[in-house]
Amino acid sequence: MSTPRRYFDDLYRHDEDPWRYRTSWYERRKRDLVLASLSRERYESAFEPACSNGELSAMIARRCSRLRACDVSEAAVRGARERLGDAPNVTLEQRAVPDEWPDDARFDLIVVSELAYYLSPEATARLAQRAWHSLADDGEFVACHWRHPFEGKLQRAEDIHAAFDAAFDGTRTVQHAEADFLLDVWSKDGRSIARREGIA
Repeated sequence: MSTPRRYFDDLYRHDEDPWRYRTSWYERRKRDLVLASLSRERYESAFEPACSNGELSAMIARRCSRLRACDVSEAAVRGARERLGDAPNVTLEQRAVPDEWPDDARFDLIVVSELAYYLSPEATARLAQRAWHSLADDGEFVACHWRHPFEGKLQRAEDIHAAFDAAFDGTRTVQHAEADFLLDVWSKDGRSIARREGIA
């Protein structure tokens, strides 16, 4: 069983920024690290499920031609719309993954940040399968998850990232572990930044 939608609706009903994405130095620094982990300066089409109030979305949008972002909470999507304004390259939707994954689309970047510990292991496996199927041949999948326990957490970050690694037929090109979070990137073609640029 995964965390029900009403849990997130209640959170945003009481606080439009429940995890302090807009004010926390920890969160700002983590977003910078997520963006620094990407191997390419520009992407054609990105997908960010669980976009919350759009703080990371705004940074991803500057690196891609098209960004599709979603959240299970209507209030979160509303906050993301306020944050992103009329950005012409961004599509925001209310949808729950993995069950409502956009199978009709292909992405060269998928960013799953602070999401999968709200999913059961079975739902995480479905997410991994659908994400890898949606990823372009030169695409990258980014995962970032908080390591500390909290009420409602269904899985450890270590187990989530191990499940992704087992499910993906690709190369983990970035492995970054801190006391607070894990950040990993998997690439379908397995090329490092130096190999992409032809200097290695």
